[in-house]
Amino acid sequence: MKKAIICSVIIAIGLIGLGDGIRSGLRIIAQRDQVVDVRGLAEREVKANKVTWPIVCNEVGNDLQSVYDRISRDNEMITEFLISNGISREDIYISSPEVNDTQARLYGSQDTPFRYLIKTVVTVASDQVDKVRELINRQGELLRKGIAIQAGDYNNQTIFEYTQLNDIKPEMIAEATKNAREAAKKFADDSESKVGKIKSARQGQFTIEDRDPYTPYIKKIRVVTSLTYTLED
Repeated sequence: MKKAIICSVIIAIGLIGLGDGIRSGLRIIAQRDQVVDVRGLAEREVKANKVTWPIVCNEVGNDLQSVYDRISRDNEMITEFLISNGISREDIYISSPEVNDTQARLYGSQDTPFRYLIKTVVTVASDQVDKVRELINRQGELLRKGIAIQAGDYNNQTIFEYTQLNDIKPEMIAEATKNAREAAKKFADDSESKVGKIKSARQGQFTIEDRDPYTPYIKKIRVVTSLTYTLED
């Protein structure tokens, strides 16, 4: 009888200990699952710091040498226009002439008024974005000098770029992280909890886009960070 009582006491103590262990384990699991996933956004508008402006020029005629001489003259006049208005010669690049002999076509109509068409591209690649924008608006001056500039060439679009992303990356990541923590804090306040440590973090990809179709020289930079915070009672 005495042994039975002792065994019962031991079993009871074990069950109590087991219960405490289960409750402790459940408490740890519950704490482990108390997390919140949030995202933080940071956006900036910046001016492009590099521009590539291709000036497409065409000349036509039936005498190849004469057409070539005119396209060479056009290139010289375009270069003079650019340099006289503050563009460095090192930022000006002239492509090799592209000659199109209409009589050598295998397909299409052969009835054309001119046999030869020569095309060149004078490209300005500069960090003087405002200056180049000004000259783009003044390219009508070249037309008045008899230079046949081809507008709206799909393969030769003016490109504005922002190349100093690394300079603002740290600030934008910090801003996105701060915004994410504020979102986590709002969630914690609503659930009567406190924001704990960061459990995991994922930095999104930076994107650079035109602000709108009308101001391609203004860029919108965007980054989204995804963070998981623990919540504490």
